[in-house]
Amino acid sequence: MYKVKVYVTLKAGVLDPQGKAVKGALHSMDYKEVQDVTIGKYMELMMEKTENMEEKVEEMCHRLLANPVIEDYRYEIEEVVPQ
Repeated sequence: MYKVKVYVTLKAGVLDPQGKAVKGALHSMDYKEVQDVTIGKYMELMMEKTENMEEKVEEMCHRLLANPVIEDYRYEIEEVVPQ
């Protein structure tokens, strides 16, 4: 079994109103040192090993998990060792 960790963030230059709202809230709480906030998504997929696993993960990210027009994504695949 493999765990695939998928991280999705907005591309540079794409407006992030949620990040701006969080930054404003942090500043109002006197955390003035915060310069910027970017909101993203994190997902974990548990998968069986397949011959073309990375290709399938790439396809899932491109087709459903991220919007490639405005978002970047990266992923990590790690083997889960049964205990």
